[in-house]
This record gives sequence, C-alpha cells and structure tokens, in this order.
Amino acid sequence: AFAKAESSHSGMFGKVADHITALDHLGAFKPQELSNMTWAFAKAEVSQPHLFEKVADHIVSLDNLDAFNQQDISNMVWAF
Repeated sequence: AFAKAESSHSGMFGKVADHITALDHLGAFKPQELSNMTWAFAKAEVSQPHLFEKVADHIVSLDNLDAFNQQDISNMVWAF
C-alpha cells in the first residue's frame, strides 16, 4: 500500500528488511511473495541492498525458475 500510494515509511521498510535478511533461508516464500516484496521496495524507492542481495542469492541457488510465472519474473527483474 505504501508503494502504491507513492509514500513510504523508511522505519517500517527497514524493520521488514532486517527481519527477512535475518532468516536462515527464503525457501518459505512463494515466488509471488518474493516478487511483490522486491517490487514494493523498488517502487517506494527504499534502498535495502542487503535484502536484495539475499533475494538474489536465493534466486541464483534455485535449480530452476519453473515455480515463477511470467509476472513474478517481470516484477522481480524490474525491481532490481
């Protein structure tokens, strides 16, 4: 909602980013969730390099991207 409203709350985004980067892995996230999350950070113009690096490392570690639909991939690439 913050991204769509062209507003951001940097403290909230920072807290979310810190929580996600502290997780052992991102395997519990569905492709759409990863896509929506990265899109929201990018759209709100909130820089969280450690979060994006963790997401990118997770994507690279996958055997394939079959679980991602075209919109997931498109949003994720746009966000980066």
